[in-house]
Amino acid sequence: MERYILAIDQGTSSTKTIIFDSNGTVVARASEPLKTHYGKEGFVEQDPEEIYRNVIASISKCIHTFKNQGGNVTNIQVSGISNQRETFVIWDKDGKPLYNAIVWQCKRSVDICHRLTKNGLQDTIKKKTGLIIDPYFSGSKLVWLYENEPHIRQAIKNGEAYFGTIDTWLLYKLTDGQQYLTDYTNASRTLFFNLQELQWDKELISLLGLSGIRLPGVRPSSFHFGQTDFNGILDRPISVSGMIGDSHAAAFGEGCFSPGTAKATLGTGCSILMNIGQTIKESEKGMVTTVCWSTENRVDYALEGVIVTCGGTIEWLKNELELFVESSATEAMATSVPDNNGVYLIPAFSGLGAPHWNMSRKGSIVGLTFGSNKSHIVRAALESIPYQIKDVIAAMEQDTFIELQELMVDGGITSNQFILEFLADLLEKPVVNIGLSDVSAFGAAGLAGLKAGIFRDLDHFKSLQQNQRSVHPGNNRLEVKKYYKGWQKAVQAAV
Repeated sequence: MERYILAIDQGTSSTKTIIFDSNGTVVARASEPLKTHYGKEGFVEQDPEEIYRNVIASISKCIHTFKNQGGNVTNIQVSGISNQRETFVIWDKDGKPLYNAIVWQCKRSVDICHRLTKNGLQDTIKKKTGLIIDPYFSGSKLVWLYENEPHIRQAIKNGEAYFGTIDTWLLYKLTDGQQYLTDYTNASRTLFFNLQELQWDKELISLLGLSGIRLPGVRPSSFHFGQTDFNGILDRPISVSGMIGDSHAAAFGEGCFSPGTAKATLGTGCSILMNIGQTIKESEKGMVTTVCWSTENRVDYALEGVIVTCGGTIEWLKNELELFVESSATEAMATSVPDNNGVYLIPAFSGLGAPHWNMSRKGSIVGLTFGSNKSHIVRAALESIPYQIKDVIAAMEQDTFIELQELMVDGGITSNQFILEFLADLLEKPVVNIGLSDVSAFGAAGLAGLKAGIFRDLDHFKSLQQNQRSVHPGNNRLEVKKYYKGWQKAVQAAV
């Protein structure tokens, strides 16, 4: 009998549901768009009940497709969930949301972050949690709710406010309130989870003024979290045996199982996670330390660097400068010129992220001459993506003394061969694409399948990646190194 895994990837803009077989092959998929509400002063919210309905609709569509293809629903053995990491919900003892879900993109707590830093909490928070004080992480936004919403403040004081990231909220709803749990990766993104102890830090919760908040139990990413029939969609309950933040799920799905293996998701921005092994290492170069993934007998840690603008640069060239009609044209434009002609594009449209963390920096194009044309500008934009990744990887290697072994890549930009070849030459390491678009769902399915015994071990799961394509360093490494020195000078130049 074939055994199937139902994977849910609950993202910011949609929920994807994918059914995998025991060989890791996609047999059915569905997607349901999710609405986001953008308000004043950088407020970003979603309706918690709508998130749940969205998930149920996505699952229903996927099961319908599976049945129409002749699939036997009784062979779906287990499920896993990956989720948008820092988005969170607050609800009461009856399971009713006390406020909209506050999305990871929300900037409402900028002033609170400034205050926490001014009060000298930066070092304490970094030492305990591995994180920097930033609105990106949910803790400061929970403080905002406490200070600005009287009914939430009272609920927290009374011990009647339940906090949960989206994985926790979904599990709570799917089990009719019977299970209130999260995993180490999601917990590690809150500003009040102790990485050393792998539990909530009472001192930090007190320092943030949040004593009384109810917090879920924390478990490994591969764990029996509870059972659900997905609101009656299945004829019997199955186990939820994997829960993990989406970027971490991608790292697991791409096989980042040993120190020095890393993944880069190349989208509008770029999230880079590098496995640093089973010992915590603190960054001095602008990275955050986080849990990479975990099973019941193993916890791997990672450094993470966030690049603000990658694919966003290409979109800007297309939409604002109108240098091309389709982004797919950029590869041919870049290769139409023999070199970069000394032209560099610094994509600091919203500042520079890791490892520079210069958020007041503005974007610039340097090195233009009458010998420059639009293809040089396009090439400079494409080159800026590998340059920024190299900056982050170099900083991680200096932090940890762990050398990069290979870089796994996913996201839409991986279709651009110029970028992948340039990146391999620059890193002098293989750049590997496993050839699967739903890599976060694949990671969640892998963790669930491990717990259910569908996959024997990590080696078995990694062997399923049969469609991966590797780009190895070529003959242009010396030339690319020279280009990179020019990039470093351009970044360091005052604007």
